[in-house]
Amino acid sequence: MWHVWSAEVRARAVFTLVVLLAAAAGLTWHSLASSRNTTFEIRTRDAVSGLIADSPVEFHGVEIGKVQKVRLIDRRSVSILLSVKRDAPVTRATVATITTRGLAARGFTGYVYVALEDVGDDTRPLTRVPTSRFPVIPTASPRSASLDTTISDVRQNVQLLTNLLQSVLDQKTVASLKLTLDNLQKVTRTLSANNARLEATISNAERASANAERASHQIRPLLDSSQDTVKALQTQVLPQAHDTLAKLQKLSASMQEITTEIEADPSVLVRGKDRAALGPGEKQ
Repeated sequence: MWHVWSAEVRARAVFTLVVLLAAAAGLTWHSLASSRNTTFEIRTRDAVSGLIADSPVEFHGVEIGKVQKVRLIDRRSVSILLSVKRDAPVTRATVATITTRGLAARGFTGYVYVALEDVGDDTRPLTRVPTSRFPVIPTASPRSASLDTTISDVRQNVQLLTNLLQSVLDQKTVASLKLTLDNLQKVTRTLSANNARLEATISNAERASANAERASHQIRPLLDSSQDTVKALQTQVLPQAHDTLAKLQKLSASMQEITTEIEADPSVLVRGKDRAALGPGEKQ
């Protein structure tokens, strides 16, 4: 019978058989994959630019699944379905973060993925909530810094800086700054013109300081010698001078007595103080 069929009929039969085998293989693979994976949902009100189907899902940096579907719930909420390996340690302590790796969200130098991390100690498994067909993983703030958002932020910052400069640097302020710069230039030129004089002044000051230091070293021995001399005067010369002065005072007193006696009796100069022997014609 096979020989009776034409070539066209045989080709169609082979094609149909191949399609059926491919469909059977796909169904088998899908069933096996479904049995190995479980589905979780995350809901967020943050922007998920760049997150698409088949984006990686990582747990502590290890890929454990893929993003199945990203859909808009309402004007401010997004639902993301995750297909995760059944043995992945997803618990009630797990949170999901939409993260950008690389520079661009949709470009060739980076991609967006879902990062799962544990932030607590509750190791109980997640259960389905009434508002969802699947267990819902809580979300954290996204860590997304793509090239387009970065350029937009830089542009906004530059615009803010430009507006600030325009508001601060008005014509009066610019004129004041220009005048200040002119004055600084004048001071610089003056210092440059008197640079040699300043260097000479500094050199003279250094020499004067050195001379003063040498003089202080020379005066120190003189001061020490003067202190020794003063000590010697206090211990030796002054007592001797005091004794000499006392003797002079005694001598002066004696001279005063003699002068008084001579004035009273000038004959004392001839016979002295002994009045026993009187001269001729003298009366006692």
